[in-house]
Amino acid sequence: MKTIMITGCSSGYGLETARRFLSEGWNVIATMRTPREDILPPGPRLRLVPLDVTDPASISAALADSGPIDVLVNNAGIGVVGAFEATPMDHVRKVFETNTFGVMAMTQAIVPRFRSQKSGVLVNVTSSVTLAPMPLAAAYTASKMAIEGFTGSLAHELGIFDVRVKLVEPGYGPTTRFAANTDIDLDALIPEPYRTFAAPIFAAFANPPLVTKETDVADAVWRAVHDLSGQLRFPAGPDAVALAQKS
Repeated sequence: MKTIMITGCSSGYGLETARRFLSEGWNVIATMRTPREDILPPGPRLRLVPLDVTDPASISAALADSGPIDVLVNNAGIGVVGAFEATPMDHVRKVFETNTFGVMAMTQAIVPRFRSQKSGVLVNVTSSVTLAPMPLAAAYTASKMAIEGFTGSLAHELGIFDVRVKLVEPGYGPTTRFAANTDIDLDALIPEPYRTFAAPIFAAFANPPLVTKETDVADAVWRAVHDLSGQLRFPAGPDAVALAQKS
């Protein structure tokens, strides 16, 4: 029976991916900063593990007694929306610490294990903004674009050890979180000169023509984990698929 570790399982894509792999008979190590048994009750094949991907000690502790791991899904992420001009650099750094350096730190921690066992799958969850960058999300887009390049390069160097490396690129959906999971005032990020420009963009966010569901992302992760063709990118959701076909 195989084991998957997934970061960022407190809600959204991580939570649904954990549920999907459990339903398929896998052992699941579901990580989150503060484990919540009310949303994901632990059982014989499910362990809840505290993990902050920005904290090296937390990463070491989470992996120390995890046992064998066949797949790591780097899903944990945060975002911020607003005019870049008005985005404080400490919030830009916060986004990169989780979305970029957190993914790299988790990867660096798991690679020796995958390399020694000559097997493993690494799945990095990015975003459809890497297919078509959207306005008012410059810092978020940059953090995810960095992981796209990182993952593509890593796929080459880990392939020599039979370790497969994949990207899952979710589109926009109701669980897409930007300012919602940061502690910054969204209004402060849209100064007056940008408000006329921003109004229709936020209106489109509220009523997107195509929506990515949590199950779309879980399905894409499932396909990525089992893919043996060498495919790197797996768009998730109808909007992401449409963008990928245009790119």
